Amino acid sequence: MTDAQVADQAFTLSEMASDDSVTMSVLAGREGRYAEMRPLNEPPVTYLAETEAPVYVLTNGKRGVGLGTKGNTVSPDGDRRTVILITGRRTLCLVGKRETDEVVEVPHDSIASVSYSRGLRKHRLVLQTPGSAYHCWVHRKTGTQLLDNVIEFVDGQRPEEPTTVEDDRASRITYRGRPVRSDANAVPGRADDGGSADASVENDDDNGNDETATLTYRGQSYEKT
Repeated sequence: MTDAQVADQAFTLSEMASDDSVTMSVLAGREGRYAEMRPLNEPPVTYLAETEAPVYVLTNGKRGVGLGTKGNTVSPDGDRRTVILITGRRTLCLVGKRETDEVVEVPHDSIASVSYSRGLRKHRLVLQTPGSAYHCWVHRKTGTQLLDNVIEFVDGQRPEEPTTVEDDRASRITYRGRPVRSDANAVPGRADDGGSADASVENDDDNGNDETATLTYRGQSYEKT
């Protein structure tokens, strides 16, 4: 797209959207606080399919998206940022990189449950799939009403029996980007009892530092490998 086409498409989609989080400046990659450095290599609007439109938009700075666990995060490079587009068909997480942006797609058809948690410095949208989870970090100034609306919308789009993501990079439990193993018989990343899988690093502080380096999955401890 040319700059004029990007601006025109971003304006059209922002006018179509009913929520204030969808703005022309964010979709076109021209948000004011990103004046010195665009959040992504390519404007967010260019990652949408031809007939796709964002319903809600979330952003964050340095945290990016956690794959499987909140500690196994794909983070932006340098002054790049993360833009999360929630459309009628998927949640599209765009993580700014120096050369090629990281794209993490979670189709609504693959979501088993959706929730969020709030923190003093940042919030987190959690998309649970049959095999694992995606932790989408959200700017701390994001209002509760917007998060509630996102949860309600995504929950209304997901099916009763979600499908498995074909390219599920979050399907393995990892610690700092490395796979882990368990001495127990549990299967990492799967909810065999019909419940939702939950993998997390204990005592993860607000800066993402893992104080105890203990990884648990549904009450079981795992060792780094």
